Amino acid sequence: MPKPGFKSITISEQVYEKFYDVYEKNKEKLTMKGVNSFAGYITYMLEDSMLKDKTFAKYAPKLELMSIEDDRVILKNNIQNRIAEVVFQRGELYCQLCEAKDCHCIGYVWSIPEIYEKLNSKGLRNHR
Repeated sequence: MPKPGFKSITISEQVYEKFYDVYEKNKEKLTMKGVNSFAGYITYMLEDSMLKDKTFAKYAPKLELMSIEDDRVILKNNIQNRIAEVVFQRGELYCQLCEAKDCHCIGYVWSIPEIYEKLNSKGLRNHR
């Protein structure tokens, strides 16, 4: 029985072990973010996932992913009926269509899990 104010969920041992392995490998970094337990890590991951889904849902009808290359992402911007090219340069994302470092195209790119993971591994963080 969980403590008052908490709920429990059931997941497979395989899924549990994958998450636990990642938690153990990144424990020091996670502690610096205020994540002090495995349950806290799972909560952190769920909240992060919900935030990404919210961003994706907000922009997905207006933007479509066309391709991902090494240092660029090509989008179809249905708002402006144009192609947007978001490039990784000088340690940050830059949208060549909007000529900006912080636009809806950049927000959409951050919501793409493959890109998010790649940028995160390079130490780049979404500040939205």
